[in-house]
Formats: sequence, C-alpha cells, structure tokens
Amino acid sequence: MNRYEPVIGLEIHVQLKTVSKMFCSCDNTGEDQPPNTTICPICLGHPGVLPMPNEQAVRWALMAALALDCTINTETHFDRKSYFYPDLPKGYQISQYGAPFGHDGHLLIAFGKTKRRVRIERVHLEEDTGKLLHEADRGASLVDYNRAGTPLLEIVTRPDLQTPQGARTFLQELRLIMRYLGISDAEMEKGHLRCDANISLRPNPEYFQDRASEGSIGLDPNKLYPKTEIKNLNSFRSVERSLAYEIKRQEELWDKGEAPQVQSTRGWDDQKGETVLQRVKEEQHDYRYFPEPDIPPLRIEQACLDGIREELVELPSAKRERFRDEFGLGEYDVTILVADKALSSFFEQVVSELRAWVLTLEHGGETEEEMWALHRKKLVKTAANWMISRLLGLLNAAHVPIKKAKVTPENFAELIKLVHERRLNKQTAVSVLEKMFGTGKDPSGIMEDEDLSGQTEAGDLGRFVDGAIAQHEKAVAEYRAGKEPALQYLIGQVMKKTKGRADVQEIKKLLLLKLQ
Repeated sequence: MNRYEPVIGLEIHVQLKTVSKMFCSCDNTGEDQPPNTTICPICLGHPGVLPMPNEQAVRWALMAALALDCTINTETHFDRKSYFYPDLPKGYQISQYGAPFGHDGHLLIAFGKTKRRVRIERVHLEEDTGKLLHEADRGASLVDYNRAGTPLLEIVTRPDLQTPQGARTFLQELRLIMRYLGISDAEMEKGHLRCDANISLRPNPEYFQDRASEGSIGLDPNKLYPKTEIKNLNSFRSVERSLAYEIKRQEELWDKGEAPQVQSTRGWDDQKGETVLQRVKEEQHDYRYFPEPDIPPLRIEQACLDGIREELVELPSAKRERFRDEFGLGEYDVTILVADKALSSFFEQVVSELRAWVLTLEHGGETEEEMWALHRKKLVKTAANWMISRLLGLLNAAHVPIKKAKVTPENFAELIKLVHERRLNKQTAVSVLEKMFGTGKDPSGIMEDEDLSGQTEAGDLGRFVDGAIAQHEKAVAEYRAGKEPALQYLIGQVMKKTKGRADVQEIKKLLLLKLQ
C-alpha cells in the first residue's frame, strides 16, 4: 500500500489556429516565418494602441467549453495579468481571471474498462508570449516576438488525477478533442499544446489511519498541501516521467518530515530526468489582476451559443461508443480508427460503400437491414483489419496523412469486396493495394493490367492440385508420414501454377481431400 496519495492537476495551453492573432490582424503563422516579421505595434504593446478581440478565437473558446460540458459565462471580460518576463513585450498579459468563458465542466477518461471523471475548473482565452532563443556560443539570448499575441486557450483541471499515466491519458484525449473540433493542430513538439503539471502528496488515509487516530502526527488526509508546478513539458512522455520523478522526490521529503511548505515552480530537465527548482510560486494576488481597460466587457447572446452548439461535431468518446455498437468492432480497432478524425471518416465512407454493395445482392425477401445484418460483421471486420494492418502501414511508411492518400474510400471498399468474394487472395490483394496507393487506380483496373482478373476455375484448380501431387511424390510421402510442413510446400507449388490468383483455403481443402 502506498503511504502517500498523489494529487495532480493540469494547466493546458492550446494554441488556436486562427488566421490572425488574438488582438490584432497580424499573421498567426509566425512560427514558420523569419523572427520578428509578423508583429505590429499592437502585439508589441506600444503606447496608445487599442487591442480588439479575435471573433473566431472567442467562438472557438466557447466551442471548447461546450465540448467539455462547461457552464458558460454569458457576461465576461478580459483582465490584465501583470508580471515581468523578457518575452512579454507589454510587461503584462491580456488574459481572463474573474469571468472565464467556461467553468465547472468535466471530461470522462477511460482507464481500461473503467471511466474517471476529471473536473474542468475553467476554460479561458489569453494571448501567448514571445519566444526566447538562447545562443550559448555567443553568451546571449535573443527574443522572437512572432508568437506574441497568438490566441491561447487555457484549460485548467481540478486536482482529480492520481497517477502520471492518468495525466498522460487525459492529455491525449484532450488533444484528440481539440483536433476533432478543428481549432488546433495540438502538436506538442511544435508548442501548439503545452502543459504545466501541478503535483502534491497527501497521506493515504488507509495507511495512516491508526497513527492519525492517535494524534501522533499532523497529517490531514482531506487537506490539499502546497503544490509544485512543473514547467517545460513538451511531450506526453515528459509529463509522465516528470510526475513520476516528482512523486518520488516528494515522498522522500515527507518521510524525512520535510514536506513542501510553500508553492514552487520547477523546470523539467529531460536529459537528466529530474526537476530543477526555478522559483517560489507567486500567488494569484501577485499578478495584480484588474479588468482590461481597453477592451469592453463581452455579452454572449443565446443565439450565438445555439449556433456554436450546432457546429459541434461528434466527439471521440461518442464515436468510439457508436463504432462498438453500430459496427460491432473490438476495443483495439475502435481505438486506432477513432484516434484520427480523418481516418474514422474514411472508414465510415468505406462501410457505407460496402453496405450499398450488399443491398445489390440477390436475396430471399429480406429487408435492407436484414441483408446488411447478414454481411455486416465479416465485411466491417475485414475492412478494419485491412485499414489498420495494411493501409495505415503504407501511410506511415510514406509519411502521408489519410487526407492526401491516393486511395479513395470507394476504391478501398471495392478491394474489400474482391477479398470478400475471394476474387483476390491475401497475397495478391496486398500487391493490388500497394499499386492503388502508388497510382490511385481502382483495383479492377489493376487486376486487368496485371492479368489478375477472374478466379481460377474449379476444374483448373483441380488439375493444378493433381499435378502438384504427381510431381512432388517426396512431399506427399512426408505429409502422409505426419510432417505438416510438407502440406505448405504443396500449397506453394499450386499457388505458383495459378500465378497467385487462387484462394489458399480452397487449395488446402482440395489437397486434403485428394491426399486422403
């Protein structure tokens, strides 16, 4: 039993991919531009300038808050958060403190077969800072202000997470939601998604129950103790590793009677695998928040909220549940297919094409739903297997996203149909898919070009099997003596004769029949 219980909360910053910055019309793609070329007097905070909120950023902040089931503040405003840092050009940041766009939301996270409710304290908008470029050889630091003023969506959780793995899972799910909403690319390695992790320990009430009841130690299992904020987390792995390190470090302090007494900020050194003290953490009043005088308060009309709700897409958790229920897919297939919005859309189009094909087949009076039910399980599972094991492999090897693939859902569905009808065996179908991926041609055209069209007739297959038995007497004798590999050898000989077009299972069935 663990002596201490970790208490973890996350502060996540999501860089919104609006066309322009948060409070001015500067290009919001400064990360791809030369330093200090996408800036203006407004994002540099020159005297006399007037910031104007980006309407798209506001709508996306509200959309994210709704997706996280937050209560919306229909009357809100921006605040000034004052602190000094070299990459903060104004000497203050325009943020939100007293009235964020959303508050008191939640996100359900699956941990195996169980789900955990992680509460969302607030969702608000602010502007990003610039970026420091440290040049060790020159002993200097340069400042690039291109990023200053970029819209940032900050999402703050309640301290509801208890493990480093849980924090990583939460972040991955949140990133997926941001991508499904289409408001951010949320790539951590590019700084589109950044995370600060807050961690403290408290005594495990079960472990300390006897001692606490004696009053011999001053431990309150219901109390939240001073937290440590971990900075510089630029990957899911860093989040998990830094929290694991900090839990161990704080456990040692607790055991020595030196538990943290004040809040602090520590940086994560990924190479050393340890956190490093940076400063004692400021309290909220140290930032001297007050309403931003240059931006009037905002009133969110109900019609605006209703319009944003209509724009909400099906979120990953709902899509996973639907894929399980509607398609009968297992957890592994569902997880892979839903992890990319474009991939899940491609898959649904493939299934739609397969369903349309099934309804063209001859039937004995079944309804459309009954016809689809007869074929759905096998067709859908075949399509999922080929997408995950074959198509994704080709995409990853070529570093091509599904949106730019030459293979269309219609052509991929045709390939699955040909495999289902056994007009293509596995080996030949793999070859056809590779050619589809490289050329964009449909599978029927490739079959015709490669002389693969049609199945091997039953009579021809029988003659090929007879020929293999007659020509390879040693293999036949070995099989009859109990050596199973000899059967695979005979199957291979028949496949050569059919130029790979015959179905392996049909060859095996016929060989077994004739070898009896």
